[in-house]
Amino acid sequence: MKSYEVNFDGLVGPTHNYGGLSYGNVASQSNSQQSSNPREAARQGLAKMKALVDMGFQQGVLAPQERPDVAALRRLGFSGSDGDVIQRAAKESMPLLVASCSASSMWVANAATVSPSADTADGRVHFTAANLNCKYHRSIEHPTTSRVLGAMFADERHFAHHAALPAVAQFGDEGAANHTRFCRDYGEAGVEFFVYGRSAFDTRYPAPQKYPARQTLEASRAVARLHGLHDDGVVYAQQNPAVIDQGVFHNDVIAVGNGEVLFHHEDAFLNSDAVLAELRAKLASKGGRFQSIRVPRAAVTVEDAVRSYLFNSQLLTRADGSMLLVVPEECRNNERVWHYLTQLTGQNGPVAEVKVFDLKQSMQNGGGPACLRLRVALNETELAAVNPGVIMTAPLYDTLLHWVDRHYRDRMSDADLADPQLLVECRAALDELTQILKLGSVYPFQRQP
Repeated sequence: MKSYEVNFDGLVGPTHNYGGLSYGNVASQSNSQQSSNPREAARQGLAKMKALVDMGFQQGVLAPQERPDVAALRRLGFSGSDGDVIQRAAKESMPLLVASCSASSMWVANAATVSPSADTADGRVHFTAANLNCKYHRSIEHPTTSRVLGAMFADERHFAHHAALPAVAQFGDEGAANHTRFCRDYGEAGVEFFVYGRSAFDTRYPAPQKYPARQTLEASRAVARLHGLHDDGVVYAQQNPAVIDQGVFHNDVIAVGNGEVLFHHEDAFLNSDAVLAELRAKLASKGGRFQSIRVPRAAVTVEDAVRSYLFNSQLLTRADGSMLLVVPEECRNNERVWHYLTQLTGQNGPVAEVKVFDLKQSMQNGGGPACLRLRVALNETELAAVNPGVIMTAPLYDTLLHWVDRHYRDRMSDADLADPQLLVECRAALDELTQILKLGSVYPFQRQP
């Protein structure tokens, strides 16, 4: 039976703004308070999805969250009508209003961790929504994320859904941004690679000194247990604390893997040689041959990697078995990074081509191609069981493009976030979107009596 890796990209939400909310994310902080363009952001994301479909890749779409999150503001003591809540929050605590308006759910690499049926004890695809408890504006996402994923992957014969881990620092979980999988074929048993920044309970593990380590070892192990993964198919690795302190807030800012290949910076992991040896041995036990593409710091510094998002790329297997690397325009604009990529594709290695996309609106807020997608390995039967409304096609692309043009503003600033009419516009847009994607009532405003 044929199997596929399907990329489900996050659809940028109508309140896309540069709130500077993510401490440790260099791009997010450096572009704080600039005006954004939600319409352009959504169009850029859709263009990447459509281009990959046209190249023959399986592609889906994952809906954004309801924002502003008025319910979250009410839990913090703001009261009155929805409009009153927004205006009072704007007057008394603008940072809380900005957080409640964040469109960060667009980066669906943080939506969940996914294990394919070939790896799990019960032979189903398992999803665990990420609690994202390191940042308030992201910690409020997982209830809606769980409902959206449940509406997309609803057939219990094939899909299992787990609630987010406890929302405490000891179980900080950032989803697939710190998880990848290696395999000979997507339908065969593979090796799941969990990367963590610190241990919550074992002080022998070093920790970063400047920026927070968002993923804990304990969270990664809990997800592996929930998914019924076998020890011989799991590798845990600690992210290098020194690169976290340079702005590598997730592993997908310093490494990306696919199939039998890991593309990574030489400073990505602690005890790198031992990590690579374990990956090589465990993949060999599954019949695969692990390949490491190690980028030396002499060619690309960590600062270059963070500013260009070289490793926040998509590594995709083409029909002929060669690989395509999808990178943001910022890689072409960085002389050292582009020189490296030019050499990489000329070495007769696994990466045969580099494809550049303009994702400036997302990049300025700290998310590149890899942040925008959640990878789900599915066999033919499982793919047929996915809600067909979320699978990207040429007609769906056209429909979503027209939907964006009708509902999205072309400018967003703090003053716009304080406008109660924005909530009305967003709810109208999302209500229509759930009909387009056949999701049912997944948003809180749709579920109110």
